[in-house]
Amino acid sequence: MPVITTIEDLRVLAQRRVPRMFYDYADSGSWTESTYRANEDDFNRILLRQRVAVNMEGRSTRSTMVGQQVAMPVAIAPTGLTGMQHADGEILAARAAKKFGIPFTLSTMSICSIEDVAKGTDNHPFWFQLYVMRDRSFIESLIDRAKAANCSALVLTLDLQILGQRHKDLKNGLSAPPKPTLRNLVNLATKPRWCLGMLGTPRRQFGNIVGHVKGVDNMGSLSEWTAKQFDPRLSWADVEWIKKRWGGKLILKGIQDVEDAKLAVATGADALIVSNHGGRQLDGAPSSISALPEIVDAVGSQIEVHMDGGIRSGQHVLKAVALGAKGVYIGRAFLYGLGAMGEAGVTKTLEIIHRELDLTMAFCGRTDIGQVDTGILLPGTYPTGKRQGY
Repeated sequence: MPVITTIEDLRVLAQRRVPRMFYDYADSGSWTESTYRANEDDFNRILLRQRVAVNMEGRSTRSTMVGQQVAMPVAIAPTGLTGMQHADGEILAARAAKKFGIPFTLSTMSICSIEDVAKGTDNHPFWFQLYVMRDRSFIESLIDRAKAANCSALVLTLDLQILGQRHKDLKNGLSAPPKPTLRNLVNLATKPRWCLGMLGTPRRQFGNIVGHVKGVDNMGSLSEWTAKQFDPRLSWADVEWIKKRWGGKLILKGIQDVEDAKLAVATGADALIVSNHGGRQLDGAPSSISALPEIVDAVGSQIEVHMDGGIRSGQHVLKAVALGAKGVYIGRAFLYGLGAMGEAGVTKTLEIIHRELDLTMAFCGRTDIGQVDTGILLPGTYPTGKRQGY
């Protein structure tokens, strides 16, 4: 086993161990992937101010996200097909998050169901991400199931009314489980650990949907159903209806524009996530970190502003917090860990990010995450609240 010291180490190991279609699903964007790349690249353009002769004892990364105590201002993002990166992947990631003391968010399009994750974590509260579909009765049943599972926040995704053009998924013939084509079988033959894990679990389809929607009991009907069900008519009125139906903490995911941020505030949501869906929807949209400051300036005093996209290190977390984010979400970073080493890999991801966050905060002369602001950044290297950016 190689020595793992960075998220990149986990990515390399995951690429070796996860079937190509599922690795590519996690590690790719839409169209030219320019926004996918910009999410991380724009973080790396921001420079830190090193301070010396500062008392570094007693450091704390503890914070809160929508009123929940967290070990660091990081949550695990909702990611579809997580249980295809590793057998029972959602359960394993939720367990790792529980032990570390951060939120885990389960996707509607997960392999393990809401009930699976609740049982697998001894009913520990987790967050649930919801897509708006045409079948409103199914949406109601998902919300009710999330309540019954003790979910403590609902994350409503607003930027996937239609699916972005994801070339790698189209070329790989993405499906869950993989179709038994010659190309897939040859690739699976090189992934024995993954195959053994999948043979040991019954969870190989979309657990929140199969068996919960009339007529959806196999992959063919599921594919047809999802193509028809994602609702392009999604509106702010739907958001208000869902908020009322849910009745608990509501987080709106997919905000990139100040006007949309103001509309999000008007719904009475508890938080919004500055997000471009990891560069998987509108290619050519700005990176999340470059969009963050303007939205913080506009609505940060009225709603909790979170962000996702491009987080690959604790330094990235620190930079986002310095620019006003009250919390960040990791998607690909935890998927790399999961694909590489299962639950232990997700734990390793969180340990790496936490250590990098803690040490970088100290080098910048701060001992508490609540003290972090733009004073830790080198002027002229970070985006501001103005449209011209840097």
